[in-house]
Parts: sequence; structure tokens; C-alpha cells
Amino acid sequence: MSRRYYHLPPLTTLAAFETAARHLSFKNAAQELSVTPGAVSHQIKALEGELGAQLFRRKHRGVELTAEGESLYEALASSFAKVSQCLKSIQDRHSGNKVTVGSTSAVASLWLSPTVIRFWRAHPDVDVNQSIQDEQFLNTNEVDLYIRYGREPDSRMTQTELFRDHLLPVGDREHADRLAGCALAALAGERLIHLESNNKSWATWQDWFLGLGYDGPIAPGIRVNNYSVALQAAQDGAGLALGWQRLVRPLLMTGQLHPIGPHVSAAAHRFHLVGRPEEELSEAARRLRDWIVQEVNSGLR
Repeated sequence: MSRRYYHLPPLTTLAAFETAARHLSFKNAAQELSVTPGAVSHQIKALEGELGAQLFRRKHRGVELTAEGESLYEALASSFAKVSQCLKSIQDRHSGNKVTVGSTSAVASLWLSPTVIRFWRAHPDVDVNQSIQDEQFLNTNEVDLYIRYGREPDSRMTQTELFRDHLLPVGDREHADRLAGCALAALAGERLIHLESNNKSWATWQDWFLGLGYDGPIAPGIRVNNYSVALQAAQDGAGLALGWQRLVRPLLMTGQLHPIGPHVSAAAHRFHLVGRPEEELSEAARRLRDWIVQEVNSGLR
């Protein structure tokens, strides 16, 4: 390969490697880079050929870094972060006081958006953009902060625990009255609204029943791929949704949904507020982060 002033291989190969190393997945790297997994593999093979060293060990169900790969990844991640920080600082000086926060559509509509509105009223000089994505955030460069269920595996990101939610069945008034105090086996035979998602960290009905000690049959019910749709179906009497108690609190308080007691279980993971390292956050991002954490700690959300 031809060399430039810094004696680097093509930046496309370095970018492909850094992304694949960060995800430990050629597939997820390809999704972030908007290319095919084959293209990522080709770039990495070219880089390995140039260096004369293997950077990944290919396994049946994924890849892992070699010692040389770990060393290169640490250098690239640090360097790319510094470049990103410099570019963002330049951009911030010319783009005003803006911050972008990401979440799923359900978290946004039920919890985050009201919080953002209250923040904006207290800080009208800050423009807050919201990025909605129902799968995990792969390209975190597009947001300053985001809400994540469970810990972010990227150790370079700052992670603030927010709260652990609790799960319980929810439905309309008719279901709540009819099923008050019923056994788990009876609940399992009701029409359940199942949420189908590529994000496997979210709890399913099967997870919920098993967590409470019930391993019997579960009604197939109906299936949707959006949590807001599941909640709307439950409001309309179509069946029972698995309610995240803190998230659906506004719907419970207004009577749009009703809890089906008495069975409740704690969620497996906590919600986290994830962001870039402190030194990379703008003043606007730090102010919004502190506002969200303060609201959670004060019990407002």
C-alpha cells in the first residue's frame, strides 16, 4: 500500500478495524458503517496483510482480538476519541448550545420527553434534540447521551445508574377487575401481548413468568414489534401487556392502564444514562445529564 506523511495504511481499513474491534462483531460494524459484513472482512484482511499480523481470531460464533489487535485497538480508540473531541469542539463553537439525547420510542414518549420539556423550560437557551431508536445505539457519535436498559459494554463510555424498574401485567379496567388476585397459571392462559425485538435484553413474558417460579404453558396471544403499540393494544382491551411500572406510571395515574395484581417482579437490569467521557461532553450535555439524574433521584420520574 502507498504511504502518506504519517506512514499510515488507508484510513478506511483502520476505521473498519476499530469499529469491528469495538463491537467484536463484523456484522454490527457493517451496520454502523453502512456496508456489508463482507466489505468489513475484506478491509480487515487487507490491514492484516499490510501489517503481517493477525488482528482477530475468527470463531464459530464471533471474533476476538489477538494481542496485536488489542494493542492496535487501544491506540486507535484513543486517537479517534481525541480527533472526535477536537472536531466536536470546533462544531460546538459554530453550532450554538445544542445537545442530542437518544432513547427508545417508549422511553421517549413515556418518560424522557416530559423530562426534556421541563429542562427546556428551565434552560431555554439550550436546544435539545431527541434521537429515537428501538434497537441498541450502535453509532454513539450521533448522540451526546442516551438511555440504555443494562450497562453499555463499551468501557470508554460514562454510565450513570438511574433506576431499576419493576414488571407487572397491565390492561384495561375490565381485565383488571376480572383478574384481580388471580394465580400465575390463570394469567398465563389470558391473551398476552408479546413484544418482539432484536434487542434481547428486554424482558419477555416467558422471562417474567419464570422469574416468579411459573414454568407452565403460556398463551401465544398476539405479537407486536413496538412497545407503544403493545401498550395501546392493552388500553383498548386487546389483552395484557407486560408493564414497566416506572415507565408506564403516567398511564396508570390517568387510568388509561390498570395494574393486574398482585404479581410483580424486579427487572433484571437497571436503566443507565450513557454518554461520552466527561471531557468530551459539551456544557449543554452536562447540564442535561445532571438534570435527568436529579429528576430521577428526586422521584419525579
